Amino acid sequence: MKKILFLFLAISIAGCKKSEKKVEVVSKPEVKLFQLVGGSILVKKLEVFSQDTTYTGQSKQFTDAYYVISHPKGNLMWDAGLPEQLVIPEPFDEPSGVYRIQRPDSLVNQLKSIGFKTEDFKYFAMSHSHFDHTGHANLMKDATWIVQENEYNANVGDSVKTKNAAITALKKVQKIKGDYDVFGDGTVVIKYTPGHTIGHQSLYVEVAGLEKPILLTGDLYHFEENRANKGVPSFNYDAEETLKSMEKFEAFAKEKNAEVIIQHSPIAFKKLEELLKK
Repeated sequence: MKKILFLFLAISIAGCKKSEKKVEVVSKPEVKLFQLVGGSILVKKLEVFSQDTTYTGQSKQFTDAYYVISHPKGNLMWDAGLPEQLVIPEPFDEPSGVYRIQRPDSLVNQLKSIGFKTEDFKYFAMSHSHFDHTGHANLMKDATWIVQENEYNANVGDSVKTKNAAITALKKVQKIKGDYDVFGDGTVVIKYTPGHTIGHQSLYVEVAGLEKPILLTGDLYHFEENRANKGVPSFNYDAEETLKSMEKFEAFAKEKNAEVIIQHSPIAFKKLEELLKK
């Protein structure tokens, strides 16, 4: 009887130790997410966001969000809004006639509102290198720029004749190929979603206190109908690659039960704003 009791206690203790180890493995660091406005974009010719004439004669208001991710191992800024030259009293109608654009405030002032400074960032990454995502990139020159190698080569490689000055200011560069776990614990993961540009990427974030993880689209989608209909803008680098990325993105979103936030959508901006207040 004593032998049986001893064996039972030994098994129980071993089981408890295994449980303790399991809890230790699944515990995640506290990650915070902040959403900021990098600009306002009125698309006056929405047809450019389709491969056909679907939106001819239509216009649509976009927002231009960027994000701060606070992690115990360092801070990451995701995207950079419109250039600060667009912090002006009246919106600017750019020469193509497609966009009316304006930025509400400077990076320094916006960061101050959430208790950060430009020098507080260890990492900086952009979904891609279009003008509405690279605006204040030059102010992040002290951070390490995490970028897909093909996106880097297409924008600041030696063979590129005309380069975006905001990007060329970034000298600390970490080139990646494909998905990348920023802090090595699965809480902040860059997802490779090419097609909009050659090295476009999206961002997965497990935010402390939220029921669902957040999945930032970059410009894989631009508005809700665009996502529902798998619409591909006329100016995308590769339409077929975009559709493949959409398929992979949706499978990943379903797997993680993630809250998808379309970065240019005012609706999604408000939704995330409400979630982050909880």
